[in-house]
Amino acid sequence: MQSPSASSPIELEIGRIRDLSKSGRHFEALAAAEVVASVAPENRGGLYLMAANQRCLHRAHEALATLERLEQQHPRFSLLYQERGYCYMTLRDAPRAIDAFLRAVDINPALVASWTMLERMYCLAGNEGNAAAAGERVSALKQLPPEVVRAGSLFSDGDVSAAENILRAYLLKSGDDAEALRLLGRIDLQRDALDEAESLLEAAVKLKPNYVAARLDIARVLIDRQKYLQAREEIDTLLRLEPGHSYYLSLYASALVGLGEHEPAIALYRQLLAESPGSAELHLSLGHALKAVGRQNEATESYQMAAAARPKFGDAWWSLANLKTYRFSEIEIAQMRADEAAPATHPVDRCHLCFALAKAFEDRNDFAESWRFYERGNALKRAESRYHPGIAEANTRKQIEVCRAEFFAARVGFGVPDPDPIFVVGLPRSGSTLIEQILASHSRVEGTQELSDIQRIVNEMQCPQPGLGDLHLCTGKDNCYPDVLAELVAEDFCKLGEHYMADTRAYRKDEQKPFFIDKMPNNFRHIGLIHLMMPNAKIIDVRREPMACCFSNLKQLFASGQEFTYSIEDIARYYRTYLELMRHWYAVLPGTILRVCYEDVVEDLDGNVRRILEFLGLEFEPACVEFYKTERTVRTPSSEQVRLPIFRDGLLQWRNYEPWLGPLKNSLGDALIRYRE
Repeated sequence: MQSPSASSPIELEIGRIRDLSKSGRHFEALAAAEVVASVAPENRGGLYLMAANQRCLHRAHEALATLERLEQQHPRFSLLYQERGYCYMTLRDAPRAIDAFLRAVDINPALVASWTMLERMYCLAGNEGNAAAAGERVSALKQLPPEVVRAGSLFSDGDVSAAENILRAYLLKSGDDAEALRLLGRIDLQRDALDEAESLLEAAVKLKPNYVAARLDIARVLIDRQKYLQAREEIDTLLRLEPGHSYYLSLYASALVGLGEHEPAIALYRQLLAESPGSAELHLSLGHALKAVGRQNEATESYQMAAAARPKFGDAWWSLANLKTYRFSEIEIAQMRADEAAPATHPVDRCHLCFALAKAFEDRNDFAESWRFYERGNALKRAESRYHPGIAEANTRKQIEVCRAEFFAARVGFGVPDPDPIFVVGLPRSGSTLIEQILASHSRVEGTQELSDIQRIVNEMQCPQPGLGDLHLCTGKDNCYPDVLAELVAEDFCKLGEHYMADTRAYRKDEQKPFFIDKMPNNFRHIGLIHLMMPNAKIIDVRREPMACCFSNLKQLFASGQEFTYSIEDIARYYRTYLELMRHWYAVLPGTILRVCYEDVVEDLDGNVRRILEFLGLEFEPACVEFYKTERTVRTPSSEQVRLPIFRDGLLQWRNYEPWLGPLKNSLGDALIRYRE
């Protein structure tokens, strides 16, 4: 996206240069564009207009050189490739012109001019099939409202805000339009506003039920929202329209993984790899599925193949490191060092490589070099994060203000009576996967995964969203949740509880097991809501010594979410607000929550297993103590560790980094002592 605003002096000057170009005053336009390019070299408009006016002045070779400069800074700018196509047409180099126009429409499918030139050039070359296809694209674009075409072009080139403004104005003026709604949904998807994206895309499909592109976008959103059952239904529809479509099948495999159906997903990934053996993404996805079911050697091989398939593929290297048991060779470390240092490495890959290198040096006991890469990786990740610790702290204060003891006393008997869910809450890397594995080893308890259903219910309370029938959760306040809890009646909480039980049914595979685990750690923020929805649900608070817990988070690169873990200050503040909120829940909901300290479990496994099972009303079973023998899917970073007998090594790992963790100690303050209160 352009850094200057639309009303900045630079943008005003670019507008003037465009007017000069349109009026044929190319010498003046070129001179002005050269000034812009010199004073604001980061602005793509200056270089683009330089090249366009150089071509118009029959200086095509100079224009191509200018476009090379532009490509180095803005490789995803579609108009530079369109302009390159024009330059090659001027030089009568048809093959290069076609390649350039194809690159332009690959980035920006809304470029009517590029499609028009492709149609003409294919006709001249006698390629009737491609000419007809290009002509169809031109015809389709001309049938769309100009505002939608313009917005689509801006969106493709990264001008998201400008595209959104055009679309919202158009929809206000013209009413519903499927293409405009879909494009607005894609903008929200890119911004990670998944609730809004889903609503907009559903509206687009309602207007045009056979709109395949919008249905595909809905499937992507549903997967991102972890609504895997609904996603699978959408993909089933797409596959009925286009059986065997490889991308649809890869999405289907993702939905299967989300539903815990790893074996059929593995088979599907292998089928797709037989057709596309060079796909780094498929190798990576297969590796993740194999890791989840404990097939570590095969997972390692898949990750290695992913790294080989794409140079500088940081996620593949980090996935190897995240096995926790893989040890990098000297050659691999040298390769990762070179890739991380290369200027052309994508920032996402660089971040993954930093965490992988940090783990590699940690395994070699080179803690100074390891910390250097952990620190660098966290800084890269934090720089792109939108996390604001004040928001979490304000929410904690609001929870304490709303959810008082008398609040719950007035609502005894609310919600559904189902005792099925066992919520395991706390901070990530606190030992919750160990507790889950222990419980899932019991004959009456089913382990599922970190379910997003509670957070989704909270999100639907934050703003008006469809999806809960006639239950209207938002009251128009700036922050509806948790204030709205005071306005809901018994029937409302019953509906919410019923929704939760129905939506989580897809993750429960064994009808013989009456209880299941929801191990989403962040649910500690919503214990009040959980109790009102399902008062008989059990809640286990897994707690770990703060230095060990916070350091373990600092060294972990999460697949998504947990954005509070990428700086010392953020994780320390989050740990403190966690203690504050949990202290409140224990006070107002006595007997509802069991605190389990990870260190205690390590020191006395048998005693703590019996204590946990007693809290849950379950008989002791020896399998819970021999949890590492239980074969089940585990999708957290601790997946390999819980397949081994309990060990003490992790208790004091942070001390290897103590020389650099002084700021963490200071930021945690008295939490170092009161975490057991």
